[in-house]
Amino acid sequence: MLSFKALQKNKTLKYGIPMLLLIVGGSFGLREFTQIRYDVQKIRKKLDPALEAKVNKQKQSVILEEEYQKMKEVDLDKWKNVRGPRPWEDSKQYQEEQRSQQGKAV
Repeated sequence: MLSFKALQKNKTLKYGIPMLLLIVGGSFGLREFTQIRYDVQKIRKKLDPALEAKVNKQKQSVILEEEYQKMKEVDLDKWKNVRGPRPWEDSKQYQEEQRSQQGKAV
């Protein structure tokens, strides 16, 4: 029978078998991790009931009618276009100027 030292010198046992175990074990491990990934994607794809109602074509006409009623109530004739500050302008100073101009106009 082979002695323990002879087994230690055998390159197949020393390098080959651990390499095969790593390849086969890695394959099974990767399969489990990818399965977890796909399970999480399935869970994320499920929509909220409120969002699903918005996406559903049958219920969408009701939502559009509600939005139309909201838009009818908005007064679009009395609005003023107010420019925001430029990136190089101080926003606090610009806001004070805007407030003073609005006070003069009113």
